[in-house]
Amino acid sequence: MRVRRVNAAPRYSVQAALAPALTAVNAAKRKGAAMTALAYTRAMNETRPDRAKHTAPAETADCPRCGKPPELCVCSGVTPIDNRIGLLVLQHPQEQDKALGTARLTTVHFKNALLKIGLSWPSLSKILGREADPQRWAILYLGSVKAAQIAPERELVVVNKKGEAADNQESALRNIEGVILLDGTWSQAKALWWRNAWMLKCKRVVLNPRRPSRYGKLRREARRDALSTIESAAMLLSRLERRPEIETALIATFERLLTRYRDQKGGGPGALASPAPGRQADAKET
Repeated sequence: MRVRRVNAAPRYSVQAALAPALTAVNAAKRKGAAMTALAYTRAMNETRPDRAKHTAPAETADCPRCGKPPELCVCSGVTPIDNRIGLLVLQHPQEQDKALGTARLTTVHFKNALLKIGLSWPSLSKILGREADPQRWAILYLGSVKAAQIAPERELVVVNKKGEAADNQESALRNIEGVILLDGTWSQAKALWWRNAWMLKCKRVVLNPRRPSRYGKLRREARRDALSTIESAAMLLSRLERRPEIETALIATFERLLTRYRDQKGGGPGALASPAPGRQADAKET
């Protein structure tokens, strides 16, 4: 007698059968927990309004005009001066002294002024975007020569390549089209000088200020006659254009900046941190 084999029914796993249901249950639990946490947070915020005081304040953007943080911005009252002699400030890209640096603040004061950040440029014309003869531009010279020693009676001294006072000082300065300032630490300014051979064609000018920089103890200078960028521009352009009001305006702005810096550094909400030791010791030339 033959026995007919009957195929066994397929086996089903109980776990596999219940998997969709378990997934749905877990999802519901997670959603419920999230909604409970959200409701709790809202309730706490409503019952604890003082919590808003402990949230971190949003960062305030720096002034788009002078680049200073709001607590140090002093450019709101500055009216650009219509200067005949152009001003070009070349800033080393590693110059990061946002608090006390004055390059951008200096150019804000003039209609005919330009700030460029970089290490080298092929020519003065490339920087200005027009034809320019570097021999008709003066640059604040970084050499070791001291104006007080070679021409103590003068505040601006044109020097030759030997570091000697040039002949006919007044005529040498009479036809200057613009002045160039190098912004950065002493070593950074020297790097700019050596990386731009076209600067050798410019007239070299050294300053003989009657007083040291107004930075005072806030920043040590490499030498007594070294000034900030804004002080240098004030002295150069006011003397070259014979307009003392230029120096008055720039120095007033600089003193307002220093006053605000000292006030902020003194303490209280939003007070500024003290400069890093290495940065404060790094002297400025211009």
